[in-house]
Amino acid sequence: GLIPRAISMLFSEFSKRSDMTYSIHISYLEIYNDNGFDLLDPSHGSKALEDLPRVTMMEDEDGNCHLKHLSMHRASNEEEALNLLFLGDTNRAIAETPMNMASSRSHCIFTIFVEGRKVGSDSVRRAKLHLVDLAGSERVHKTNASGQTLREAGYINSSLFYLEMVIVALHEKATKNRMHIPYRNSMMTSVLRDSLGGNCKTVMVATVSVEAAQIEETISTCKFAQRVALIKNSAIVNEDLDPTLLIQRLKSQVTNLKDELNYVKGEAGEGGT
Repeated sequence: GLIPRAISMLFSEFSKRSDMTYSIHISYLEIYNDNGFDLLDPSHGSKALEDLPRVTMMEDEDGNCHLKHLSMHRASNEEEALNLLFLGDTNRAIAETPMNMASSRSHCIFTIFVEGRKVGSDSVRRAKLHLVDLAGSERVHKTNASGQTLREAGYINSSLFYLEMVIVALHEKATKNRMHIPYRNSMMTSVLRDSLGGNCKTVMVATVSVEAAQIEETISTCKFAQRVALIKNSAIVNEDLDPTLLIQRLKSQVTNLKDELNYVKGEAGEGGT
């Protein structure tokens, strides 16, 4: 799959850069019926889905979104990162439908947070990689869904519709000076806000079927991917001074200056006598 390959590529690249030190943290969010759940919550296996704490969104004064009740886990190597991925996958909501024996009933966002520091430097580079697994849209007349499965299909289709609205709005912002982008229509578009229209690069991989019976879904998916390709962003490196390292360096400089000052005072004292 793409996510294991991405994890492998990252750690392989890190091992080649001896002048940098990296730290990796991982979160795994499931959006089921437009409610967020932490797939890495230790109580996931022992509690029913409705008893788990909901992941909620908060927005700060700068417009940045923060997720409450979503855990972050340190991954020191590729194996630990893959174990977190496989743990989250076992907790995903799936169901059997006439078109799929193990149909995803939710959208999932596997996020890798990367911090890189150059040896001897006070600056830190930060990046965030969202790997999003979208549940496929469903035509109810083909799946014959009913009850809970029908309700899930409704949420899946509506969230994909809102995602498409955001993508179209971003294209219109670039071409027609549109001002408002409807990120807040769904949880998924809110979470992915900085990965669609922010300081980012966006790539979509579409899975389509060559079966004649699925031609409508194939065309719809291709059109959706074509709209995503219209998004144009100019990404720049997120680099800031690390306050902890800066304070340590300044304290060290102060100590060295004090030692030099005491030495000069001592030399002056000896010269005077």
